Amino acid sequence: MSSPKWWQTAVFYQIYPRSFADGNGDGIGDFAGMTRKLDYLQDLGIDAIWLSPHFPSPFLDCGYDISDYTAVAPEYGTLEDFKTFLEDAHSRHIKVVLDLVLNHSSDQHDWFKASRSSRDNPKREWYVWREGRNGGPPNNWASIFGGSAWTYDEQTGQYYYHAFLKEQPDLNWRNPEVKAAMWDAVRFWLDMGVDGFRLDALATIYEHPDLPDQTSGYAAEEILDANAFHKDEYLKLLEFQVRQPGLHELMQELRSLVDEYSGDRVLIGEDEDVAFYGTGNNELHLLFNFPLVNVPKLTVQHIRANQAQRLTALPPEAWPCNTLGHHDISRLWTHFGDGSNDAALAKLHLALLLTLKGTPFIFNGDEIGMTDLELSKLSEVKDSAVLNQYYLLTEKLSITPAKALETVLATTRDRCRSPLQWENSANGGFCPADVSPWLPVNKNYATGVNVATQQEDPDSHLNFCKRLLSLRKTNEALRTGDYQALHNDSKTYLAFLRHDKQAGQSCLVMLNFSDETQRLSLDLGANSPNILMSSTNRKEESLSFETLELAPFEILIAQLYPLR
Repeated sequence: MSSPKWWQTAVFYQIYPRSFADGNGDGIGDFAGMTRKLDYLQDLGIDAIWLSPHFPSPFLDCGYDISDYTAVAPEYGTLEDFKTFLEDAHSRHIKVVLDLVLNHSSDQHDWFKASRSSRDNPKREWYVWREGRNGGPPNNWASIFGGSAWTYDEQTGQYYYHAFLKEQPDLNWRNPEVKAAMWDAVRFWLDMGVDGFRLDALATIYEHPDLPDQTSGYAAEEILDANAFHKDEYLKLLEFQVRQPGLHELMQELRSLVDEYSGDRVLIGEDEDVAFYGTGNNELHLLFNFPLVNVPKLTVQHIRANQAQRLTALPPEAWPCNTLGHHDISRLWTHFGDGSNDAALAKLHLALLLTLKGTPFIFNGDEIGMTDLELSKLSEVKDSAVLNQYYLLTEKLSITPAKALETVLATTRDRCRSPLQWENSANGGFCPADVSPWLPVNKNYATGVNVATQQEDPDSHLNFCKRLLSLRKTNEALRTGDYQALHNDSKTYLAFLRHDKQAGQSCLVMLNFSDETQRLSLDLGANSPNILMSSTNRKEESLSFETLELAPFEILIAQLYPLR
């Protein structure tokens, strides 16, 4: 068996640049701030950073509308500041992976400005332009963020296509010049030394060239957010806009480009379709296991079924990848809490993430138990996707402003993107007290949800997270071992083994998802279990597999001897 790659054993930490650390005191996170916090990340125990977009952008889609693919947003610093951050991360043995937005650019990118300047401009075919039909758009396709996927351009008298916001025109990947320009951007960052890319919205890169009408039965103006549809409805709604032919060949080409570089650079896909692994070694290295997290609450049955389906579906040489929080969904603490046992449930879900087979991704702030930000006014909202929904609700569907505001505040992605809470001081130590941060800081920074306070408390969420990360780093069974489910009939607790035969290690993981004590017995053939971690501070002599009791929400991880 060959040695695992770094990206198989690493724990990734997602940084949302605007909200991580303000280094120059203007209320916006930046590379100076990120660089100063690398010692914190090294002490935390993470191995790699996934950096959300840091490129110049009008920030109409929170940085995913890029106006220059080979530069740094001025509010984040300079290219030299980025190089310093990258070098300092590498000096601490922390890898850095960038977001790569292939599907679209900003409408403020020089490419699109040239493309829309005239029908005969050399860059006209760099984007998707079409004539209208019967006085309206070329077809009935909907934007994923709501409304029509087509916007009329007065200057040239044609419509351009955008799978997302109208300020995010889709690049025409059927044009070889577009591909060459984007591959040049990829090489620019790889030459600088970045360790790979997380590929945003890869399923939408191609659209059906014949532009047939979708047949879902929904009109574009009725669709406020395609992501809100059930998966089957979503795919029907966007049947000619996602996962079109050519994607796998494109991913293989990108993989070949990345493989030209030393250091095992990695490609991570924002998609759940295991087909993007290819054979397991010729397309993407990692794909997020979104079916695990895209549910209102995790149940034992769902987790067990997800693992059985996901691990079976992977190509033989592919490696799984899990996350329970990121920049587009409710925070882990809020998402999986029940209002009464939130702290215990947050630790339980963090333990799940770090003990399942696969590469785990942690969203910045989840290590201290940050919760969703509660906004009260439309003027506080920065998320253009829900502002677009507000417009559609009030102007197109005649929903009252009060009801539309309620919908927007309940669904905005701003909830999970608030500034990281570093101290028990004004603005949570994110920026100076006399500066307004770009988004409000959650007020619970003053009640212990901050780094400084938790660093001093051995029982804090932060120190629990550090212990888990340290355990995982020193235990090969948890990092690279196979997964074997136990007690498949249980509806209240999850039990599984992680085996690494090459390392000669076997770990038992038991997670009680119930608020009641669970009594059970295990026949594992191991005489001397070594407790590696227990949320109830068990002593080894208290562990009996014949009459095992799990306390409410207990986390129990034990090493077994001999190896089964």
